[in-house]
Amino acid sequence: MVSIADLTVKPLPGALGAEISGIDLCHPLAGPVVDEILALWREHIVLVFRDQDLTMEQQLEFAGNFGTLGARKQAPDDLRERTEGIFQTNENILLVTNIKVDGQPVGAFGDADMWFHIDSGYAERPYKYTILHALELPSKGGNTLFSNTYLVYDALPGGLKEKLRGRKALHIHEYLRTEKVDIAKDISGSPHCYHPVFITHPETGKKAVFVDRLMTRLIEGFDEAESERILNQLFDLLESPEFLYEHFWRLGDVVMWDNRVAVHGRTWFAKEENRLLRRCTIEGAPPYE
Repeated sequence: MVSIADLTVKPLPGALGAEISGIDLCHPLAGPVVDEILALWREHIVLVFRDQDLTMEQQLEFAGNFGTLGARKQAPDDLRERTEGIFQTNENILLVTNIKVDGQPVGAFGDADMWFHIDSGYAERPYKYTILHALELPSKGGNTLFSNTYLVYDALPGGLKEKLRGRKALHIHEYLRTEKVDIAKDISGSPHCYHPVFITHPETGKKAVFVDRLMTRLIEGFDEAESERILNQLFDLLESPEFLYEHFWRLGDVVMWDNRVAVHGRTWFAKEENRLLRRCTIEGAPPYE
């Protein structure tokens, strides 16, 4: 069984992330190793394990070391075709893929690029952690960009922090990839929730920004024009290169991140090429400021 001494930690080039080697995630992990991974997770936010070959059951067993497995969110009936692939038969697994069989998508979230987002940020209890395993990849593109929202918070002008302190923002999801939800229409049938613009990480005690371009649509207490101006300022900062790590996927990669403090997005890739990543998550708690 692997021990802490077997682990090698290499910080990744960027504002967050570390590559962990010396471990095969197919095998059960001792308690001290799980604790060490959690400590590294708190420090680096994104962890990368190369050259893994996990079955679905092994991936779920590994993820289960870190909490209660997250159930895949069920879309409303009128949006179901955007997210429910025909091969998604386990409630704890989401296939992030553009692959189709007989014209039917096997998973969700297709091809091309995808705006920065927080996984299940529209839910009352957004996922705590996300774990992705790369099974099939395009020849280029389809990279994942991560933003360190601790650093984004630290970089905000004091006046803006004061202006947004205590404010909540509307997060809403209609299973789109590069479009804003139209909030002028009736949104009661679309999954949505209000969360603080700034959150406190419950384990580190540090403050972070909790908004994203894809799903955050309105800050309460401002008119729509002022809200949009402020949100665009936050989005542009979140997506600035100095706060990012770009992950260039390799087959067998397992990438796991703290969904509370890492907003992520996807770069473009050609629809003619297959991309398949198997996702599982860990249930979270309501964010608080």
